[in-house]
Amino acid sequence: MTCYLCYSHSLTNTFMKLIAFDADDTLWANEPNYIDVKQKMCEMLSHHVDEETLSTRFYDAQIRSLQVFGYGAKSFILSMIETAIELTNGAITGAEIQQIIDTGRKLLDFPIEVLDGVSEVLETLSKQFDLMVLTKGDLFDQESKIARSGLGHYFKHVEIVSEKNEQTYLRILQKYNVQPTDFLMIGNSLKSDILPVIHIGGRAIHIPYATTWAHEMVADEQLIGKSFTTLTNARELLELLETVKDEA
Repeated sequence: MTCYLCYSHSLTNTFMKLIAFDADDTLWANEPNYIDVKQKMCEMLSHHVDEETLSTRFYDAQIRSLQVFGYGAKSFILSMIETAIELTNGAITGAEIQQIIDTGRKLLDFPIEVLDGVSEVLETLSKQFDLMVLTKGDLFDQESKIARSGLGHYFKHVEIVSEKNEQTYLRILQKYNVQPTDFLMIGNSLKSDILPVIHIGGRAIHIPYATTWAHEMVADEQLIGKSFTTLTNARELLELLETVKDEA
């Protein structure tokens, strides 16, 4: 457990009005499924283009797609198709495009692997705090994953947004009449879950996942002077909260 800032009594029930959890790669594994589908696409197109070129151009297509289609499986699939068409100069066959679609469709119904300790943590915290799922992405896709995870009953609120930035967090806190100082965000992304919350005066706990999409990475210098807590896994969250309660 690396504690950049131990919040003392401010994490006790008296002060915490709302605790929000990110979903993908915080509550359940998500990124490995996308990596697997991308690898299958590389294999399908290996006779057209080398993997390094494909990976670079695919990432560029994903970033472009974010501005139009947002995050999620559907945007990912459309980016795969766009990349395949571009890199083959339109020579890709209809059968190959169908194969890409069929492979990408697996992202919409893959079995949910709840991360170790998450169910136990939510079971405990839901008895003491109002909990929220606060995730970005496609509404249908994220609602489906929440339902398939079997974790939905632990959360009083669910917010699925197109982007997680300072404006989004402020809007949600205003909606629920919660001050930033009474809000705790828990997630795996420094860019989406940690830094925006700190910037508005809220509190955040970072639980890194084994793999992180390049778009969610931040430079080390962006973390200078930022105070947050980093844990190894969800189980340590209960230990941290108990510690600060005892110190209160």
